[in-house]
Amino acid sequence: MTRITLVQGDITRQSVDAIVNAANSSLLGGGGVDGAIHRRGGPAILADCRKLRASHYGKGLPTGQAVATTAGDLDAQWVIHTVGPVHSQSLDRSELLASCYRESLRRADELGARTVAFPAISTGIYGWPMDDGARIAVETVRDADTAVDEVRFVLFDERAYEAFARQLP
Repeated sequence: MTRITLVQGDITRQSVDAIVNAANSSLLGGGGVDGAIHRRGGPAILADCRKLRASHYGKGLPTGQAVATTAGDLDAQWVIHTVGPVHSQSLDRSELLASCYRESLRRADELGARTVAFPAISTGIYGWPMDDGARIAVETVRDADTAVDEVRFVLFDERAYEAFARQLP
């Protein structure tokens, strides 16, 4: 069974096999977690992302899917990039958010990763309510069929940490 742990801090400082990036569909860096991972990880991550764009993802990575690259200068072997959905008041996009976690874990299994650090996908600029995002994240990871030993949710601030803590027994 996968152990779920919570950490309040900087995901780019985690020593794990794979760090999950809440990427934008371009895969070419951006703000928030995405920008921080690209800045700290260095140019090798961007170079791998450009190769992915030139080969399989010319139009960008679709929402809910995941791909892996090198981790560059991060203390990890891989970065798993996933594109979270923008929250909508009128459409239920929760399955797309759950898919981000499932597909990232599937990629981690393919790579042989045993420890994976996740941010709170879509809860920043994409506007997903933190409590609901935490519920979907924890439920999806709990229900996942994965060989990953530890999923570490790395939450940037106390509000996010507390939202995720409420989802754990």
